[in-house]
Amino acid sequence: MNSNAKKLADFPGIIHFLRVHLAHLRLRDFRNYARLDVDFAPGFHLLLGDNAQGKTNILEAVYLMATLRSFRGVGGAQMIRHGQKGYFVGGNVIGQGEHEIKMYWSARERNLSLDGQPVKKLTDYLGALRTVVFCTEDLQLVKGTARARRRFLDLLLAQTQPGYLPLLQRYMHSVRARNALLKQRTTDEAALESFSAELVKLGNEIIRARRELVPKFSPLARLAYRRISNDAEELRIEYQPSVKNDFAVELAQSRAREKTFRSTLVGPHRDDLQLLLNEKSAAQFGSEGQKRTLAIALKMAQAEFLAGIHGSPPILLIDDVMGELDVKRRSGFLPLLEQARKTNGQVFMTCTEENWPSELGHDLQRWEVVRGTLVASK
Repeated sequence: MNSNAKKLADFPGIIHFLRVHLAHLRLRDFRNYARLDVDFAPGFHLLLGDNAQGKTNILEAVYLMATLRSFRGVGGAQMIRHGQKGYFVGGNVIGQGEHEIKMYWSARERNLSLDGQPVKKLTDYLGALRTVVFCTEDLQLVKGTARARRRFLDLLLAQTQPGYLPLLQRYMHSVRARNALLKQRTTDEAALESFSAELVKLGNEIIRARRELVPKFSPLARLAYRRISNDAEELRIEYQPSVKNDFAVELAQSRAREKTFRSTLVGPHRDDLQLLLNEKSAAQFGSEGQKRTLAIALKMAQAEFLAGIHGSPPILLIDDVMGELDVKRRSGFLPLLEQARKTNGQVFMTCTEENWPSELGHDLQRWEVVRGTLVASK
């Protein structure tokens, strides 16, 4: 494990981090925000308001700038304000220097720029802003399909290894091209062989990256789970690759089944991450409370891992998670927030007035969110 990550996991005290924060957010026709221009300082920002007022939309916009995705699993069209043609999301990020992000999305036009220059390669953009989101959708990491857990692994690798995302994109292009060939009535064997060779070459690199990541990441997740659950169960995370030994051999052996299903059945696009509590599947045997605790522990570990690798804590986006935790579990979650406070990191947390976590004290900026407006309150 990276030495910084280990130190952070143990919370021995304050580590000297580079501070990165979102200094300004601008929205135009995004969700229920017609216009928003707001400045944010480092530290804690508590977004208070009733349901359906726009609290989560703020977190979604920040996450969108960091990852170019919505954590709600929706496409661009669903994020446009009703009756409008497109949305704009932009902001200023301050770290070692200052970065200006601008993105516009409509059915006909999509623009993304960093510091006034059009972004041509995602690798030139990703990393300008790093976030970790905690939300109800995180339960799918435990309860959902293998795809959710693969995406979690891939996001962590994309956030820490610059070459991983283009590698994954090339691999998935090969999978789609190969699947298209398998669906044809008469298979072009030469073309299939070419894509198979590409698949094996790229797939082996992905498997190696995932295999190396899990032992570095899992101790952080185990520690986080112990903190939140008060040592109730022992967590073990096991990488389960679709390829057991030799990718080329196993791909060749699957050809008969591929003809039946007309799809590529072996490869890292079929990998999974097994989550075990006291050596039993958390998805099958865990209670709802255990599953929720495990999902939060995985995200806590993601935040700690990123901080250790990059020397700066990611911005934490916490969507009403504290309201779902009992007092014991909530106290286990607080050390991550306390560490963010010590390192002067930035946290955005949504709550209703009734369930905001008083344990955080009063050293925070409170914002009232009402029908797509954001107003600082004292």
